[in-house]
Amino acid sequence: MATEYTYTGQLVLASASPRRAALLREHGYDFTVEAADIIEPTSIPGVESPDMLAMELSRLKAHDVAKHHESAIILAADTLACQGTNIFGKPTDRADARRILTSIMGTTHHVITGVTLLNTATMTELVECDTTSITMRELSDEEMENYLDSGAWEGKAGAYGIQDHGDEFVTEIQGSFSNVVGLPLELLAEMLSQFSAS
Repeated sequence: MATEYTYTGQLVLASASPRRAALLREHGYDFTVEAADIIEPTSIPGVESPDMLAMELSRLKAHDVAKHHESAIILAADTLACQGTNIFGKPTDRADARRILTSIMGTTHHVITGVTLLNTATMTELVECDTTSITMRELSDEEMENYLDSGAWEGKAGAYGIQDHGDEFVTEIQGSFSNVVGLPLELLAEMLSQFSAS
């Protein structure tokens, strides 16, 4: 469970993700929601590693929403899945979901979430990331087709949601479970504590 933090001002979640909002509510955070209006590229010039990409995308989201708030703490996050430098974002369609799942089944991949906190009054920011290793089993053809038919892959980095049947495919998780859902709560609590003390 997330630890207590001392900041008591306005916290704005810069995300349309219902999973991130649910995680925050379940752990007692008081916040409002305003989704960032940006296109999420799969690469940014000069940003070479997956963790740097996740952090930079979270920064872009935070700064976009910050334009509408004079005095608030903006919380933004970006989650991606990768194998080495091969990044799997959200699948564009069923065929892309099949491609991603075929690549990660029977292997270990990493889920990375970049997190940004931005104080709009001072424009002070803190940017971190968390990584979780996921080992997934092979799926039978029938399991693959049933999963693709379900549509549960839509809008999910890596084409699966750990909270939406994805745990049936996972054999091992090393790291934060909430990070795989989309927001590493342990890291967030640490960041808010640091932010409040600065």
